[in-house]
Amino acid sequence: QMRIQAGDTVIISSNPIPGNEAEVARTIDNLFRLGADVLYSRIEQVHVRGHASQEELKLMLRLTKPRFFVPIHGDYRHLVHHSRLAKSVGVPEENIFVMTDGDVLQLTPKGEARVVDRLKLRNTYIDGLRIGDVDNVVLRDRAALSRDGVVVVIVPVDMETGEMVGDPDIISRGFIEMDRSEELLDRALDVVERAIDRASGRADPAFIESKVREALGQYFYQETRRRPMILTMPVVL
Repeated sequence: QMRIQAGDTVIISSNPIPGNEAEVARTIDNLFRLGADVLYSRIEQVHVRGHASQEELKLMLRLTKPRFFVPIHGDYRHLVHHSRLAKSVGVPEENIFVMTDGDVLQLTPKGEARVVDRLKLRNTYIDGLRIGDVDNVVLRDRAALSRDGVVVVIVPVDMETGEMVGDPDIISRGFIEMDRSEELLDRALDVVERAIDRASGRADPAFIESKVREALGQYFYQETRRRPMILTMPVVL
């Protein structure tokens, strides 16, 4: 609903929320591109806190005169300091409740209050269309993928003998830089072939897959000090 013109002054009086720094920096750059003069906390003292000071909190407590006091915002240490502040202006200590997530506070018609229960709470993940528990193995795999990437090994194997009947193939994503990948993966193919030779005579695809994954895992760690997720796909012929 407004347009920035050359010569306008824009004051950003808040600090970026952690995680939003890049987007805020991009917005400031765009404002400068439009010709505005931007004042922000790194160059001017324009930051305005949204939280009340201790004296303001004391004033609110004196005005409202609460029978019970339950601090609810901040880390646990903030709750404790806030409760001490309430006590300092006359709220009875027995009427102050420093609670954590899951505590159940019961208020009665008789004007009494007490913590009566604690609920078992846990994080709820939203994963695409699924809401609820996400298997820890899935989360662990995603963390590994984001950190070290994935290597897929395709091995054509004779169903009866367990011997390799063609050249294996290796596909890498998010693991190694392009200028290093060709030499590293060529040597990895030799590692795969040796692992299959040692497993010769065992037609069990799961056994072959295990041996290839073990050998490649050791090789990649020795060469890169990284542990990519290795998916072995024996193609049984």
